[in-house]
Amino acid sequence: MLSATQMTDLKNSPACAWFCEAPVGVDGVVWKSLDLPSPASDQVLVKVEAASLNFPDLLIVQNKYQIKPPLPFVPGAEYAGVVQAVGHGVSGLRQGQRVACLASTGGFATHALAFERDCIVLPDGMGSPDAAAFVITYGTAWHGLMDRGQLSPGETVLVIGAAGGVGTAAIQIAKAAGAHVIAVTSSDEKNDLCLSLGADQVINYSVESTPDRFRAAIKRCAGGRGVDVVFDPVGGSLAEAAVRSLAWRGRFLVVGFAAGSIPSIPVNLLLLKGASIVGVYSGDFAKREPTANAQMMATLFDWYQSGKVDPLIFRTLPMQELKAAFDLMGSREVKGKIVLAN
Repeated sequence: MLSATQMTDLKNSPACAWFCEAPVGVDGVVWKSLDLPSPASDQVLVKVEAASLNFPDLLIVQNKYQIKPPLPFVPGAEYAGVVQAVGHGVSGLRQGQRVACLASTGGFATHALAFERDCIVLPDGMGSPDAAAFVITYGTAWHGLMDRGQLSPGETVLVIGAAGGVGTAAIQIAKAAGAHVIAVTSSDEKNDLCLSLGADQVINYSVESTPDRFRAAIKRCAGGRGVDVVFDPVGGSLAEAAVRSLAWRGRFLVVGFAAGSIPSIPVNLLLLKGASIVGVYSGDFAKREPTANAQMMATLFDWYQSGKVDPLIFRTLPMQELKAAFDLMGSREVKGKIVLAN
């Protein structure tokens, strides 16, 4: 723990954050100075070096996310930096350690308070930009594919939205697990990126734009037998066609709804295929099953250090350019993750 003098120095140092004062979208977020608080029991004060942008960060400032924090709040669920002070009861972290933090809010700032349970000590050689782009996407992809999807070597995985942050993570994890990967994106350029990450085949749904054409493309790529696992962070109009493309005992993983609409799936399709629709909520997995989550992250860090997985960072912007980052995320040009750096 820091001395009283050191804490006074910290409080007198410049600190700023993006405050959401009205949940009306990006226009309700304001960059403001703040006084550094002392960490409370079981909390640490983190000097934020990098934070990544995720789709829920947009939803939460639009008041569309399942978590609705009291106003004003600082958005930013995923960030990395250095522990500057520890509160009473903190036993596993110390001043000077480099950590990644996963919380619902707080990251779009120069400094953030985080509970010890929400922090992960970084392995040697992992920089803050990579760390800030790692925990949510790779944790979600692993929890979905390996835990909820029970992916086995030799199975075929269809990754929808494959050029996004969680999609690129899913490609890498599925390939490292020995699967055959079919990547689905909206352009030939994104398809080329997915092939460079290890995808075996690609589908451009802007070309295969009707449900029948999309199903036919999946069937061709899967050799006529269907796919074993569908990893879907997009939802919308592609979901039902993907469910219809499942093989016997296939698993459809509900990861998110980036398309903005929640699909309705005829459940008789599951009966006919002996198939399953499985929810993937990595945030609650981390809270409810901390031991399993820690084991997962240890494996993912090992894979990172051995080169099996590597976060794809599309662009790094200054923290003060959050609004530009939100605009960029909405442009559909992003491949991988956007990172904001202090």
